Amino acid sequence: MADHATSSDPAVQAQLDRFAQLSPGRDILGLERIASLMAALGNPHQQLPPVFHVAGTNGKGSTCAFLRAAVEAAGLTAHVYSSPHLVRFNERIRVAGTLISDDVLASLLAEVLDVAQAHGIGASFFEVTTAAAFLAFARTHADICIIEVGLGGRLDATNIIEHPAVCAVASLGIDHEAFLLADDADAPPETRPETGNAPLCRIAWEKAGIAKAGVPMVTQKYPAAVNAIVADHTAKVGASLFARGGEWDALVADCTIHYRDAKGTLTLPLPRMAGAHQAENAALAVAALRHQSAVAIPDTAYAAAMADAHWPARLQRMADGPLTRQLPSGTEVWLDGGHNADAGLALAAHFETHPARIHLIIGMLANKDPASIIAPLRRHLASITLVPVPGHDHHSADALAQHAEDIALREAANVTDALANLTPQSGDSVLIAGSLYLAGTVLSANGDVLA
Repeated sequence: MADHATSSDPAVQAQLDRFAQLSPGRDILGLERIASLMAALGNPHQQLPPVFHVAGTNGKGSTCAFLRAAVEAAGLTAHVYSSPHLVRFNERIRVAGTLISDDVLASLLAEVLDVAQAHGIGASFFEVTTAAAFLAFARTHADICIIEVGLGGRLDATNIIEHPAVCAVASLGIDHEAFLLADDADAPPETRPETGNAPLCRIAWEKAGIAKAGVPMVTQKYPAAVNAIVADHTAKVGASLFARGGEWDALVADCTIHYRDAKGTLTLPLPRMAGAHQAENAALAVAALRHQSAVAIPDTAYAAAMADAHWPARLQRMADGPLTRQLPSGTEVWLDGGHNADAGLALAAHFETHPARIHLIIGMLANKDPASIIAPLRRHLASITLVPVPGHDHHSADALAQHAEDIALREAANVTDALANLTPQSGDSVLIAGSLYLAGTVLSANGDVLA
């Protein structure tokens, strides 16, 4: 099943099973199919409340979580479309603050799939899901829509949105190279392979592709060559660029976020979510809200968002449950779905400020680089246990051995077995990382149902 999508609800599963009948049957970037599908459905994307559109390599989901928390702290309601899901497919579509119900989801998927088949539209898994979300959002009142880009930006199905209230781009890094670094005649010369910053510049150009004429575009701080790519593209389409370090900025000092822009300054507490990078994501969310005019957000809502925002499997300290009870009392168990170099650096930064010997349980898709997670953490690692990623091609122990070097390397059939075989000392931590798909199975096994 595409994107590991299953459901315990028979009606939803019946519709998910129909995805296999579609062509191309896999996600292929481009807006032609989603445009045809939207037209056949009556263009629900043109009937949405104000849209906050968020792209980025890492941090876009967390940025969306901060956006939602601030909006709800202001007494407003938000639709949210995000991906991938962790435990339940329903997590992708939050309608006016509540996860979509099984009966509504089944009905919407059936409606979209029926229309796609009747019109011969070979829509992908993500395009059908996007269409179902937009139908749900168009038919239920909310004050805003928060839309997370699925892959890239320029050619992502969510980029069918024509007039968002604001666009935001989170941190940038190298990921999904097969899609985002593919040959494209439209890519600017600065992103060609022969230029030194080509990969990151090309990815920046793809992400900046969500920019729209007359719409505020809020971005993080990037290397100079990358900033130039983003600035050039936003200027060409007529978007208003608000770049960090220029029109707005944020500094973390004394356990506080010091934010400033043309409207003034804010002093905010650090987020409840673990990791120094979450302060960066929170600051981007604040900037996006303060550079749009569709809804009014009081300053008090930003402080509340720091405490209220939650985004599972992003440096999440796991709660008491069947999995964590296998370890000695007091052993911290951390869960993170990060799977690229930037994620590895974020994990390393966290454990530099929370020093501990780490027992790493890792499962990574075969197209990801284990060194991106292992290398930054190496000096903290007491052991590495390799586990499979259910339903996906993943790295073998032989592939991982070259990265483990002198660190004890084990294999286990699943995370439950991996934990059972650990003998952490007092003060040691356990980190389960490498894949959001793996993280979903961990949350489910520990009894963490997302609501």
